[in-house]
Amino acid sequence: MIVLGIETSCDETSAAIVKDGKLLSNVTAFQLFHSKYGGVVPELASRAHEKQIVPVVAESIERAGISKDKIDGIAAVHGPGLIGSILVGLCFGKSMAFGLNIPFIGVNHMEAHIFSNMIEGPKPAFPFINLTVSGGHTQLVLVEDFFKHTLLGETIDDAAGEAFDKVAKMLGIPYPGGPIVDKMAKKGNPESIRFPRPYLDEGSLDFSFSGLKTSVLYFLRKEGFEKTKPDEQFVCDVCASFQAAVVDVLVHKLVVAAKKFNVRDVAVAGGVSANSELRERLEIESKKNNLRLFIPRFEFCTDNGAMVAMAGYEKLKRGIVSGLDLTADPSLKLS
Repeated sequence: MIVLGIETSCDETSAAIVKDGKLLSNVTAFQLFHSKYGGVVPELASRAHEKQIVPVVAESIERAGISKDKIDGIAAVHGPGLIGSILVGLCFGKSMAFGLNIPFIGVNHMEAHIFSNMIEGPKPAFPFINLTVSGGHTQLVLVEDFFKHTLLGETIDDAAGEAFDKVAKMLGIPYPGGPIVDKMAKKGNPESIRFPRPYLDEGSLDFSFSGLKTSVLYFLRKEGFEKTKPDEQFVCDVCASFQAAVVDVLVHKLVVAAKKFNVRDVAVAGGVSANSELRERLEIESKKNNLRLFIPRFEFCTDNGAMVAMAGYEKLKRGIVSGLDLTADPSLKLS
C-alpha cells in the first residue's frame, strides 16, 4: 500500500511517500522570505505554496522510485493552520485523488504531529503521552491507540514557539527567532534573571506563556533596553533565562501527565522539540522518572509530509477515508 502525504498548513510545502509503513521520500520547500516581515504573511505563504506544490509532489514521487499510478491513496492536511495555505494542499490532494480514481484521506495537522515519532523506529508503545510544541500550538495528549487519544491540556494564549519568536523580536533577533534564542542561550546564564514559571492551577495540564512574554517585556523596559545598546552578554542572559522558564514548564507538565496516567513512554513533536535545552532537560528528567523518551529527527520536528503520509497510511489501512467535499478548517480541533 502506497500513500502520498501533503502538508501545507503554514509556510512549509512538503510531500512524502510511505509504502507499507516505510518512508520512501520526504521533500520540503521552505519559505525563507518571511524573515524580512518578522513573521509568516498568510497571503504570501499561500501564493508560495501554489508555486511549490507541483514540483515538491513530483520530486517526492521521483525520489520514492515509483510512478503516480502506483499510489493507493492521497492524504492532505485540512486543518488547523492558515486557511489559504491549507486550501492549496487540500485542493491539490483531492484533485489528484479524483484524477487517479483513488481514495482521499483528510488528516488533522495536530494528529499528524503525533505520528512524527512513528515514522522511524524505535517507536513509543501505546499508551503514551505526546507533547506537541510548535509556533502555533502547545498540547499534551494521551495516545491510547491509533486515532484514539484524549487532549489533556493546551495553551490558553500564546504557544511556546510563538512566545520564543515574540521575545526574540523584543531583543532585535530576526524571524524565526526560536533557533537563534536557543543558540544565544548557550552563552548566557539561565539563573541571571528569575522570570516567572506559569504553571497555572495545581494539577492543571494547560499552558500559558503570554504572562511570561510580558514579564520579559517589562524587564527590558526597566533596563532601558530600547534606549541603549546592551552588550551581547545581556541578550544571551535574557535568552537563557527566558528559555529556562519555558523549558521548566514544558518538562514539568509532561512528567506530571505521565505519572497521572501511569504511562512509561513519552513523546515530543513540533518545531520547538528541536530546541537543544528542551531535549537535554527531557533526557535528564526522563531518566530520573524512569520514562522512555521519544523525539523525532530534526527533519520531522517541523511540519513535514512524512507525518501526514504516515497518518494517512494508518487511516487507509483501517478503511478511514474522506469525501471530496471535505473543507479546510483553520481552527480544527483534535477530536
